[in-house]
Amino acid sequence: MADPRGFMKYTERELPPRRPVEVRIGDWREVYGAGDPAALTRQASRCMDCGVPFCHGGCPLGNLIPEWNDLVRRGDGKAAIERLHETNNFPEFTGRLCPAPCESSCVLSINQPAVTIKNIEVSIIDQAWANGWVQPVPPDRLSGKTVAIVGSGPAGLAAAQQLTRVGHTVAVFERDDRIGGLLRYGIPDFKMEKHHVDQRLAQMQAEGTRFRAGVEIGRDITWEDLSERYDAVVVATGANVPRELDIPGRDLLGVHHAMDYLTPANHVQAGDSVTAPLTAEGKHVVILGGGDTGADCLGTSHRQLALSSTMLAIGKKPSTERTEDAPWPLDPVLFEVQSAHEEGGSREFLASTVEFLGNDAGEVRAVVVAETEYRDGGRHPKPGTEQEIPADLVLLALGYRGAEHQTLTDQLGLGVDSLGNLDRAKDYATEKPGVFVAGDAGRGASLIVWAIAEGRAVASQVDEFLEGDTLLPAPVSAFDRPLHA
Repeated sequence: MADPRGFMKYTERELPPRRPVEVRIGDWREVYGAGDPAALTRQASRCMDCGVPFCHGGCPLGNLIPEWNDLVRRGDGKAAIERLHETNNFPEFTGRLCPAPCESSCVLSINQPAVTIKNIEVSIIDQAWANGWVQPVPPDRLSGKTVAIVGSGPAGLAAAQQLTRVGHTVAVFERDDRIGGLLRYGIPDFKMEKHHVDQRLAQMQAEGTRFRAGVEIGRDITWEDLSERYDAVVVATGANVPRELDIPGRDLLGVHHAMDYLTPANHVQAGDSVTAPLTAEGKHVVILGGGDTGADCLGTSHRQLALSSTMLAIGKKPSTERTEDAPWPLDPVLFEVQSAHEEGGSREFLASTVEFLGNDAGEVRAVVVAETEYRDGGRHPKPGTEQEIPADLVLLALGYRGAEHQTLTDQLGLGVDSLGNLDRAKDYATEKPGVFVAGDAGRGASLIVWAIAEGRAVASQVDEFLEGDTLLPAPVSAFDRPLHA
């Protein structure tokens, strides 16, 4: 611990400034400006190097946070990235997209603002890329074994990198036209520009990982054929079946699931030719759902010059401070102001959507909303409180209800639980020998940090399955740790 009094000398939490709203909504670049290196050093100095670092437990990856905080404080960025890469394959992703449950577990947060762990993490990897410290790590030898990984999101990519580095020949299959999964087409550029994905993929290719975009397993290649061609198969397809809202007017034109809006918007930003993409330009936009996906829709609507944007959440407004049912070091649900919320629009809580109203052309024109009341063990619209909100575009950001599993069920006989997740054992294996499930496909929609943790964990299980033992890190069991959905 370089400065045992650091947390006493520097009591304030300092983050890089967000670019001015009027500037950033005119482009799609990331919202944060350049940080102050001196502020970064001060924040790293605030780390207490606790005897029991609860941040380790708060992070599903078990990141060695006090160690790389101290290295940052000492100015040893090269050693810091080596320590960070010991537990996290893609800190440039988590440093931008993870909600940082580690900070909720920071011991300093008992009576001070937490150390800015997430910002320190992303600064370490950005400095490493800028200085050429991130290099390919090809295997010393090839095992002669082959692994197919289906899905190129964070879980699939983490598994692929781990398995490639121990010598297996790994092919990653992705049904979209580019590799990256939700990192590519689900996350807007203002949260993470795609060159971060591209540079990591280039490293993986140099290590020997093979990528097969534009191939849908179950249709272009059957799951049976895939499992026969490869010694092991990892299903990392995500939980991408959206929750539905079965109310009158759902079939009106202009009512869409969030990903039907965000995906073409990302294609447009990638320079692709998209036929009639959904756009919020000149429209009144209503977003149902108050989570991260809803915020992504909100920020996108601002950049597309919507006339108005309204977010509706069915539940209560979260508290700004910890509640009794979420004491430290648990990860609490708190009211959050993301960058998209700063940019405009309105947020309404206790808002139950009752009906969508349309015009003569069959297009949505308004959303009927009532106040939510809690009764009979559930949430219901309160009679007599209905009101109309103008809407030309309605986006359903209500979460997900499991993986697309029909072809897996039909072709491999894999089971599905009551939540729509693929059945698997604690070692991520399915009833089909040699077939494993990792990430949201088996866990349900969760955090990016959990996806990477499960990708690393399933890699060790696959390696042990193929070789009889493994030197890869021991797995994190999804069944022994709480969900962060």
